[in-house]
Amino acid sequence: MDRNKFENIAENVFFSLPRFFRDKIDNVHIVVEDYPSEEVILKNSINKTTLLGLYQGIPLTYRSSWYGSSPTTPDKITLYQKNIESVSQDDNEIAENIREVLFHELGHFFGMNETEIRNAMKKSKPLY
Repeated sequence: MDRNKFENIAENVFFSLPRFFRDKIDNVHIVVEDYPSEEVILKNSINKTTLLGLYQGIPLTYRSSWYGSSPTTPDKITLYQKNIESVSQDDNEIAENIREVLFHELGHFFGMNETEIRNAMKKSKPLY
């Protein structure tokens, strides 16, 4: 799949997420890369082909009144296109996997633990 189509699917998935998630997202940049960089692989001790997404930044639960008082670079959520495609059989499954990855990484942004993330995912309606 070409990058433009993948990004369009990701954008549609993002706007299908629950409004209570989207309305609280602040200073987060979502990007698409083919695979994790060597730096990410080494820093997180992971395999290049297994990581589907990554959140990098300061979770909301760790931000205090100082946050944003000076120029602040955005937090970053990276979707790894080739890895997501490798675990997906068609466009619908790619969309569902993007949704799951976005939910998971946004959960980290909100400071949620794995159980809280899974519960939030269960409460939201599936894409298809």
